[in-house]
Amino acid sequence: MPEVNQATDPSANAGVAPPLVSLKGVWKVFESVPVLRGISFDLKAGEIHALLGGNGSGKSTTVKILCGAHKPTAGVIELNGQPQTFDRPSDAHAKGIYMVPQEPHIFANQTVRENLLIGLAGDVRAYSERCERLARELGLTCDFSTCAGELSIASQQLIEIIRGLLRNARVLIFDEPTSALTIREVKSLFGQMKKLSADGIGIFFISHRLNEVLEISDRVSVLRDGVFVLTAATATLTTNDLVAAMRPAGSAPTNAPEQAQSSAARSPTPTLEVRNLSGKMFHEVSFNVFPGEVVGLAGLVGAGRTELAEAILGIDQHVSGDVAIDGRAAPARSPRICQRLGLAYVPEDRHAHGIFLELPGAQTISASILARLGRPFLSAKREAAVVAQFVQRLGIKLSSPTQLARTLSGGNQQKAVLAKALAALPRIIILDEPTRGIDAQARQDVYRLIRDLTAQGVGVLVISSELAEIIDLSDRILVMYRGRVAEVPRSQARIDQVSAAVFGMAGGAAA
Repeated sequence: MPEVNQATDPSANAGVAPPLVSLKGVWKVFESVPVLRGISFDLKAGEIHALLGGNGSGKSTTVKILCGAHKPTAGVIELNGQPQTFDRPSDAHAKGIYMVPQEPHIFANQTVRENLLIGLAGDVRAYSERCERLARELGLTCDFSTCAGELSIASQQLIEIIRGLLRNARVLIFDEPTSALTIREVKSLFGQMKKLSADGIGIFFISHRLNEVLEISDRVSVLRDGVFVLTAATATLTTNDLVAAMRPAGSAPTNAPEQAQSSAARSPTPTLEVRNLSGKMFHEVSFNVFPGEVVGLAGLVGAGRTELAEAILGIDQHVSGDVAIDGRAAPARSPRICQRLGLAYVPEDRHAHGIFLELPGAQTISASILARLGRPFLSAKREAAVVAQFVQRLGIKLSSPTQLARTLSGGNQQKAVLAKALAALPRIIILDEPTRGIDAQARQDVYRLIRDLTAQGVGVLVISSELAEIIDLSDRILVMYRGRVAEVPRSQARIDQVSAAVFGMAGGAAA
C-alpha cells in the first residue's frame, strides 16, 4: 500500500501548472492539543480528490481550514501557487472555494428560490434558468415558491449542491453529499461532478461510502491522527487498502455485520405493533417488531419512511390507525409518552432533532432521563456516572464532560444521540439512518450496538437508504414504496430483489 512522505508535497512536480489549492506543512493546535501535524496535500484542476479519515482523524479541521472557518497554527495555504490567508469563510468564497456541507444550512422560513439565490451578486433573475436546469438534472422537483423548511433533508441537501454550482467556484468541497440521496440522485450528482471536473474545476469529495470513493475519485488521501498515511491514485487502491489505512494503529480488523438470525424462536408478543396507520405520506401501514428482532425498513427518500416513524412517535398527530408499544395500546402519543412506554427514537437529522450542539456533549447523553437524576435539583454525580457509562459502552471520544457537542466528530455526535436514547432503557428503538455520515469504524460500532440490544431482548426498527446495510442487519425486511409497506421474504433478500421493490418494479415485493 503506498505511503505518503509528510515532508514533501506528494504532487508538487506532477505538472507545470501549480495545483488549484495546496496545504503545505499545516498544523492546527487546539488548547495545546495538535489536531493536524504538518499535513501537505493538494488538488489539481479537473481532479476529484477524495479525502477520507475516521472520526477524530482531523478531516473536519482540514476542511474548515480550506474554507476559512479555521486559521492554521502553522503552515501555508496556496491557491495557484500563491500563498493565501483566509480570516473568514467569505474570504475563501471570494477566492473561489465553496463547500457543500453534510448538514444542510437552510433558511427554513424562506422559499426554495430565496435559499438558492441568497448572496448572489447582480440581478438574481438572470440565474433563474440555470437554477431550473440544475434542479431538473439533480432531481429537485419541488415548487421554488415552497418554504425550504418543508422539504425533506435530501431535498435540502440538493439545494446546498445547487448553491455551489450556481457560484463560479474553482474549488468545490462536497462533504458527504450522497448521504441522504437515492441511487438515482447519486448517479445524477456524479454525472454533474464529472462535467465540472471536465471544465477544470477541482473537487474535494468527502465520503464514508468507500464504493463511491472508488467509483468517482481520481485520487485518495487518508488522514489518521492528524497526518496523511496514504495518498495514491484511486485506480491502484481497493476497499481493503482504504479500510486498513483508516484503521487506528494496533486495532483489529472490523468485520461486516453478523448475518441476521431467524426470528422463528422469538417471543410471540410484539414489542411494537402498528395497525392500519395512515397519514399524509403513507397508507394502511401494518407491521410488527418482536423482542430481540431487527426489522429493516428500506425505501427511497420521500417514500414516507421518516413520516411513518414520526407518526408512530406521535410527532405527527394527523394520522389514523393503532399503535401498541410493549403490549400496551397507545392511542394518544407523544415522544414523552412513548418513552415512558418503552419506545425510543434516533432521528435522521441529528443536528436539528437529536443533539444540543451548543451544550456539552454530556448533557445530550443525559437529556432523556433528567427526572431520574434528581428532583428538584439535578445530581451532578448521578449524571456523571450515566455519562461515563455510555462513553465507555459506545466508545464516545469525549475529552471532558464540558466539551461542546458541536466540536465532536460526526460519528461521536451520532453516538451521543444513541446514548441519549439508550439511557431511557427502551424496549423498542427506532433508528432512522443510524449510520448516515459516519466512518467505517463508527459504523461497525453501531452494528455491534444493535446486536447487543437484540441480545438483551430489545426490538429494533432500522430505517436506512443503504440496501446492503438493511440486508445484513435485518431479521425481516420491509420495503416502503409510494406510502405502502410490504415485506420481502428472506429467500428474496438480495440487493437486486430489494432494489426492485424499492423502485416499485415488477417482481419486487412493493410493486
